[in-house]
Amino acid sequence: MSNKCGLACKPSFTCENVLGFSVATQPFIDQIELMMHWAQQRLSRVICVANVHMLMEAHWNPSFANVLHSADLLTPDGMPLVWTLNLIRKSRHDRVAGMDILLETCRQASALGVGVYFIGSDADTLDKMRQQLKQDFPDLVIAGMRPLPFRPLTPEEDRQVIEHINQSQTGFVFVSLGCPKQEMWMYQHQHKVQAVMVGLGGVFPIYAGLRKHAPKWVRTSGLEWLYRLVQEPGRLWKRYGTTIPPFVYLSVKQVVTTRVSRRLNRMFGDRLPQA
Repeated sequence: MSNKCGLACKPSFTCENVLGFSVATQPFIDQIELMMHWAQQRLSRVICVANVHMLMEAHWNPSFANVLHSADLLTPDGMPLVWTLNLIRKSRHDRVAGMDILLETCRQASALGVGVYFIGSDADTLDKMRQQLKQDFPDLVIAGMRPLPFRPLTPEEDRQVIEHINQSQTGFVFVSLGCPKQEMWMYQHQHKVQAVMVGLGGVFPIYAGLRKHAPKWVRTSGLEWLYRLVQEPGRLWKRYGTTIPPFVYLSVKQVVTTRVSRRLNRMFGDRLPQA
């Protein structure tokens, strides 16, 4: 059954339960427009760009599950999530992926004068991103770029980061720390950072030209995981091997259970015993 998204969503903005997490079902452009609406008002919001790895991490880790439940919006990044939504709702849904979010928000932010801020990754990647952004979006207001150390920040360092972001008057903060670290960072800074925080994971090095972006046909066919695995087998084989099989099992189970329940309700309606 679909349910309302976070309290900050528009009244008509709906989500679907996927493995217990509310994933947004609206078209791509509607989700972008909602983000822009929040950014123009400089509201503190958390956007988690969800894929199989993220949902399985949350499925196994209750504390991380709470992080996703507290987010204002979970977008369906991975094609397996889109397919699951399609099967549950028997309709087609858009993929709302990190790279597409970055490009479209930067395009609209350029036109509206909304600032964008980039945090995480490393100085070299951010420098290359700045060069590409200036080429692709000449009018984009880059409010700041800040790499973070691998170690935890001291309370004073964290206070300075928050202060610098808020003083920049940015509307967006794009975060690249990897899952689940970036989601935890956004969760910890919710209501402190006055901007829309979006976790973009591996998008930074791809946009900077340091890693190859999978061809469109690979992305739409759901084979992006294989493309990435070939590029980084040492880092990704264990992640994919431990998350993809259980996700397939749990999502198929949910789809079957949902369809059986709907059929029984159509057949028997009010005569079914109440749980």
